[in-house]
Amino acid sequence: MDPSPAPGADPRGLRGEVLRLAVPAFLALVAEPLFLLADSAIVGYLGTSSLAGLGVASGVLLTAVNIFVFLAYGTTAVVARRLGAGDERGALTAGVDGLWLSLVLGVLAALVVWVWAEPLVAIFGATPDATAEAVTYLRVSALGIPPMLLVLAATGVLRGLQDTRTPLIVAVAGFTTNAALSLLLVHGVGWGIAGAAWGTVVAQTGMAVALVVVVIRGASRFGASLGFATAGVLRSALDGIPLLVRTLSLRAVLLITTWVAAGLGEPELAAHQVAITVWSALTFALDALAIAAQALTGKSLGAGEVEDTHAVTWLMVRWGVWFGLVLTALILLLHRIIPLGFSSDPEVRAALAAALVVVAVVQPVSGVAFVLDGVLIGAGDARWLAVAQTVFLVVYLPMALALKAVGVVGVTGLVWLWVAFGAFMAVRAAGLVWRARGDAWLITGATR
Repeated sequence: MDPSPAPGADPRGLRGEVLRLAVPAFLALVAEPLFLLADSAIVGYLGTSSLAGLGVASGVLLTAVNIFVFLAYGTTAVVARRLGAGDERGALTAGVDGLWLSLVLGVLAALVVWVWAEPLVAIFGATPDATAEAVTYLRVSALGIPPMLLVLAATGVLRGLQDTRTPLIVAVAGFTTNAALSLLLVHGVGWGIAGAAWGTVVAQTGMAVALVVVVIRGASRFGASLGFATAGVLRSALDGIPLLVRTLSLRAVLLITTWVAAGLGEPELAAHQVAITVWSALTFALDALAIAAQALTGKSLGAGEVEDTHAVTWLMVRWGVWFGLVLTALILLLHRIIPLGFSSDPEVRAALAAALVVVAVVQPVSGVAFVLDGVLIGAGDARWLAVAQTVFLVVYLPMALALKAVGVVGVTGLVWLWVAFGAFMAVRAAGLVWRARGDAWLITGATR
């Protein structure tokens, strides 16, 4: 059977369904990396050491939070399947279990990051000034990890219920609050890099409260239990292990990349911090299609609609490629302008401009990888993803280590580092295409 539908085919108005979910998800996902973009722009004018320190601290913080992204992705798939099977109460019960799990994991992760901030930062081998700034930012930001994980879990529940509009509204409010507070606390009050961290903590806490309230109201309406159900929370944790492995492999790639960048020189590390943040913003934009894929794939497989699952998969892959090409053109057009907003250091600007060229070229490949990753997560194909992402990491590791061993530094080293990262994305996309063209992941029903 050919999994690709005929060009132009749109059974049951799937384009409209994709757009209804993807457009708000796109806007919300663009708002999320703007937390770091705002901090990068505000902290960048404190000096190169502060910006480099933010780069290291962000690498640790994002790892501490994003390794638990299964709280959103796994919850979306489970809730959407049960919704597709007509079990709204069961869907919200699973969602509440995810919220409790996120709170437990958030508190534990915050304690680890706060206690081990110095050794975690020291791993990157940055300069003493950059290291000191990183530790300051990380210790304050640790307080925001529990609300960050609650935001992930609550967002996953709402996406599974086919609601991406509410997370958008909350994300926009959170970004606005974060930008205003960071600017005030860093440059107005004079708290330096700690002010940027406090602004993010306050904003994330407000977002968590708003989203949890929405989920609790929905659960109460359908009679779902709000209490801590040990069996349900444990089930959520066990179901999340394969996605945790998948995410750890992805985060390992990003951490290894930052580790190599730390040895290229302080201006190059600062440039890499902005480049990886821009890349995150772009891939989160592409991930909007993946969010729609998770929600629609879970719902359609829960309802037993395999044909619709195939159709929406390849529709979104085509859209991912075209969207990636648009982003390529946009970044190439702006690659010398973007650095002006993040640093006054000419070395940082030159290195960033060069890295952004590679970032731009990778976007169409990223579009394919992110869409198919979302499809397979929505289908509950987490075990295959865990194994595959580990293999992709093993393929990338020799490339990164070779760059470290050769000792290439400066702008040239940064460009080659991003070329290696682009090769990783290409390998990842190829593997996901191979899996999606088969039928082993197409399992129907309320549970996988």
